[in-house]
Amino acid sequence: MDFLFPLLILALLVPMFFGIRKQKREAEKVSTLQDSLKVGDRVITTSGLYGTIVDTDETTVDLEIAEEVVTTWLRQAIREVRVDDTTADETTVDGAHEAIDAPVVEEAVEQTETRLTKD
Repeated sequence: MDFLFPLLILALLVPMFFGIRKQKREAEKVSTLQDSLKVGDRVITTSGLYGTIVDTDETTVDLEIAEEVVTTWLRQAIREVRVDDTTADETTVDGAHEAIDAPVVEEAVEQTETRLTKD
């Protein structure tokens, strides 16, 4: 009975310890990402805005969000750097690239009306 309380405390502290370690690793990864930002990087902000970095300083980055539209953001607002995937519509199968041909399905006007008016 005397060893039950220390085991209970240990059972509560171990998951907390692992959670703190994971949180520190994630914070370090984000900090490294934000320190490595450079002009020309395509990024996504924490609010979901896509942009390209056109200028940086110690605390802010200037993002071009549309042609000739530049906004200033804190470095901490950058969530991730986008990697252009030129093969977004291709898939690798056994080391070879094959284009994915999605079938085009068209429905008749009657089918559309039925689908939209169905209760």
